[in-house]
Amino acid sequence: MNKLISLVIPCYNEQETISLFYAEVEKIKKSLRGHRLEYIFVDDGSNDGTLEILRQLNQQNPAEVHYISFSKNFGKESALYAGLKESQGDYVAVMDVDLQDPPEQLIQMLVGIEDEGYDVVGTRRVDRKGEPIIRSFFARLFYKLINQMSHTQFVNGARDFRLMTRQVVDSILEMSEYNRFSKGLFSWVGFKTKYLEYTNQDRIAGKTSWSFWGLFKYSIEGIINFSEAPLYLASYVGVGSFLVSIVSLIFIILRKLFYGGSVNGWASLVSIVLLIGGIQLFCLGILGRYIGNIYLEVKKRPIYIVKEKK
Repeated sequence: MNKLISLVIPCYNEQETISLFYAEVEKIKKSLRGHRLEYIFVDDGSNDGTLEILRQLNQQNPAEVHYISFSKNFGKESALYAGLKESQGDYVAVMDVDLQDPPEQLIQMLVGIEDEGYDVVGTRRVDRKGEPIIRSFFARLFYKLINQMSHTQFVNGARDFRLMTRQVVDSILEMSEYNRFSKGLFSWVGFKTKYLEYTNQDRIAGKTSWSFWGLFKYSIEGIINFSEAPLYLASYVGVGSFLVSIVSLIFIILRKLFYGGSVNGWASLVSIVLLIGGIQLFCLGILGRYIGNIYLEVKKRPIYIVKEKK
């Protein structure tokens, strides 16, 4: 029985890649076991010609090509959520439009779901060839840290590119939280999952909108959303600082009693004050990050606002 496959494709300033992506997917459509396709492009507030190209594709193929355009840039996480919410397919795939996610892997993904009984078939990169060394180092460090701090396991090198059954997508959509980290949500819902390995692919055109600082903030968001370890760390640092101060006071008192002297000089005093102050600010910063997330959640603002939809 023919089924519908929904492709969710977030786009931000991707005017150079959309047509190339569409053409590549069309090439492999006949290999998808006769299943129908629907494209759900999500324009995340682009300021180039992305929306106009999506309009043209929709006019050429209104039955299969659909798009959502946001009123402003809400971020990839919001775009993913909007696309998943809009999807109608029996199977739903999340893909990047820059062709770093090879469309031909959809064929293997279908095999994994329909023949091998998996609920999710994802992809993971076995190398980071072409990435800056510093970015690759911090990416590996992130996965190492978060897997030690979180009960949710994150697969090193895993991409958002995956094919999911309707049941999995509905489970993800039940989590309508404002602070979203899809890599964690995909893992948290569970289900039987398989990963296909592939080597890193370069963008077909254009430039990535992800900077090192943007990725760093994104990783911090992931740690905050899926681990309470930073809060425990703040507590441990506070207890450790308290114990060190007690030992220091005992040392100073004993020294005064037996040797009649004490530590002289303002430099050591200022250093201690700055150390303790720094520890306090560090712990307050961790606590503030969690409170900030709570603040954003309780305001119940919409995850995205749609300006145009076809």
